[in-house]
Amino acid sequence: MAKNLNDPRKRRQRRIRLKISGTPERPRLNVFRSLHHIYAQVIDDVAGHTLASASTMDKDIAEQVAGKKKSEQAAIVGKVVAQRALDAGIQEVVFDRGGYVYHGRVKALADGAREGGLKL
Repeated sequence: MAKNLNDPRKRRQRRIRLKISGTPERPRLNVFRSLHHIYAQVIDDVAGHTLASASTMDKDIAEQVAGKKKSEQAAIVGKVVAQRALDAGIQEVVFDRGGYVYHGRVKALADGAREGGLKL
């Protein structure tokens, strides 16, 4: 039987989510990283709503990230999600790395969000 390589990440994600949650005052910035794309959402866990989101799949972002390295793409997504969150009136978020190591694309997205004006 083949083992699922996503299972350990899911366990880490559950462990992280026990400790952090998004509130209306300080929502959660969630990251999902796939092989080709990266996604970020600002989530209010109390209401269960996504307040802002961005990904490399968005049409306007896809034009900006074409031909760039994955970590550069992640930084652009971080800046865009920060701008969308600021437009929604959010200045502070709690960072949810989603079970991924805080390294590479995840770190680039967080740094991009900080450059965009969010406090993590």
